[in-house]
Amino acid sequence: MKKHLYIQGKWKEAKEYVPLYSPFSGELIAEIGQADDADVDEAIEAARQASKTMAKLPASKRAAILEKAVSIMEERQEELARILASEAAKPIRTARTEIGRTIQTYKFAAEEAKRIHGETIPLDAAPGGEGRLAFTVRKPIGVVGAITPFNFPFNLVAHKLGPAFAAGNTVVLKPASQTPLSALVLAEIFAEAGLPDGALNILPGKGAIVGEKLVRDPRIAAITFTGSPEVGIAMKNKAGLKRVTLELGSNSALIIDDNVEIDQALIDRCVIGGFSFSGQVCISLQRVYVHESKYEEFLSSFQAATEKLVLGDPLEEATDMSSLISAKDHQRMTDWVEEAVSRGANVVTGGKPVNERLFAPTILTNVASDMKCSCQEVFGPIVVVTPFQKLDEAIEAVNDSRYGLQAGIYTRDIQKALKAADELEVGGVMINDIPTFRVDHMPYGGVKESGFGREGIKYAVEEMTELKLITIKL
Repeated sequence: MKKHLYIQGKWKEAKEYVPLYSPFSGELIAEIGQADDADVDEAIEAARQASKTMAKLPASKRAAILEKAVSIMEERQEELARILASEAAKPIRTARTEIGRTIQTYKFAAEEAKRIHGETIPLDAAPGGEGRLAFTVRKPIGVVGAITPFNFPFNLVAHKLGPAFAAGNTVVLKPASQTPLSALVLAEIFAEAGLPDGALNILPGKGAIVGEKLVRDPRIAAITFTGSPEVGIAMKNKAGLKRVTLELGSNSALIIDDNVEIDQALIDRCVIGGFSFSGQVCISLQRVYVHESKYEEFLSSFQAATEKLVLGDPLEEATDMSSLISAKDHQRMTDWVEEAVSRGANVVTGGKPVNERLFAPTILTNVASDMKCSCQEVFGPIVVVTPFQKLDEAIEAVNDSRYGLQAGIYTRDIQKALKAADELEVGGVMINDIPTFRVDHMPYGGVKESGFGREGIKYAVEEMTELKLITIKL
């Protein structure tokens, strides 16, 4: 099955196609067209031309298009979940959850399209400002270049497309190489929903070609990117005066205080946080700091729950965890665990491949802060557990990181909770929950090397619009 490029509302054959294989079975799923420089140029121009049409669409029409897309996706939920399980090896139950969230994200976008507004400015607050009426409006920014990762190929694309269309923009989308089908199916969904031709263009291809041109081309007004810090930082340096939103990496941490009951609910949340989709989540739980008085109890319960996880075929209903996205990442898990063990770390459970496609969910202890499993983003099924004596010590350990996306703290002490909320150097603090918590309308983003700007539909709309001031001399 050949999958073509999508430009100006039409499927276009590419000059080159590459095979797409299942990460779990190794089977050929499809052959994916690869955009070249001329294709990117054509897509950007199509988006630029369509931006005039999109900018003139009333809010009610933009909302109706997004609502219709939601309706279509609701009818096709199981089909979309199976696409996701097939190309990303996301367990089918987890895939259904992502499709549900994706639908919710587009619903939020439809709602937000109706309430993009400005404010009145009291110019007479300044001498000489008397006798004037002033107000602001938000105008669409134009063409948005969206570059998305493999780990949530429906929902993270929705976080780019939803606010862009809600605001009246057009999009050139470059999906991740391993998950292009999740993006390409949106072409027919949005076409059926009534989106104008050229408002959505989808270009699978190499980052060095597609991504590079999107970042450098002056017709692109904004770049929204989710991926690695290295790529994101390079993009920001090349983007010039473009608006740039970057959602980058993390080694998210959780603090568990001495007054917390180590019950099954807490343990289950930690297992979900650490091992959902094999830990391939930007806010996956990677580091757990447990008060020394609760350390052994937590570690024992966490190990027991982790060892109950079912590994296997992503299309099987019973599967909790499946393959990592690539053989390279599978090998990286082995290498990082071996590095940690060689320097004195202990493997509590896992620590090695189950077979050539599955890596066991892994818990490590006695991990130094400069070991890769702690200080870099694992993006795999490895969780590090460390005891602490005082809260200040735990907060300092969490902050000893190049990243700062989200963090969590379990405590029954409101003073400690507020202290952590104030002092943790992250974009979001989850009190009495794991850092992996996210709902799709909240402001989401990080500090330090975790990113720049915020997602969450309302906040992304602000990133994708220009504020215009209008004054009237009365």
